[in-house]
Amino acid sequence: MKNSTTSLKIITVFMLMNVTAAFAFPPFLGYKVGDKAKKFELKNVDGKMYSLAGDATIKGAIVIFTCNHCPFSQAYEERIIDLHKEFVKKGYPVIAINSNDKDVEPQDSYDEMVKRSAEHQYPFLYLYDDKQDIAKAYGAARTPHVFVLKKVGADYFIQYIGAIDDNADDPSAVTKHYVNDAVNALVNNRNVPVTFTKAIGCTIKWKKTN
Repeated sequence: MKNSTTSLKIITVFMLMNVTAAFAFPPFLGYKVGDKAKKFELKNVDGKMYSLAGDATIKGAIVIFTCNHCPFSQAYEERIIDLHKEFVKKGYPVIAINSNDKDVEPQDSYDEMVKRSAEHQYPFLYLYDDKQDIAKAYGAARTPHVFVLKKVGADYFIQYIGAIDDNADDPSAVTKHYVNDAVNALVNNRNVPVTFTKAIGCTIKWKKTN
């Protein structure tokens, strides 16, 4: 990876900053593996509303809480695109959700989401959780933070929670492909080998309270 040393330093600095932020904004309890996921309807970057409950064509979903500004999200951007391209044809599309408050982080406003999606040609949905209800329900705390869902009947159940893989800085150094392994297991009707890992990234920027 180009400028990997610089990228690692930047990510390390943001990690330290976000450890401090985490004390101010403790994560919500959210879901555990096996829980039924809340169905949601959120605005996509194309201006249309998307409902998880209304998509009868998919077998599950790779829900990723992410954003524009976070260097961790940026480092994983191409890998998120690759996940969607690999698994959408198998019934497990990526559904990216930005829950950051635009007043806390203006780079994560809806208008900026539209711009970044167009510039980087996102092939997946990029939804705006402006009220932060979905992040709270899921217990998302970081960007990126992944929740792999399996559809059973009309409902969706959590099968994996955590990180995309084990190396944020260098894709060539990844040894554990957590999301790939989880979805491949589901596609082949096997048990998910690792169901939970710790998500590493920037903290979600919650709305300020009085």
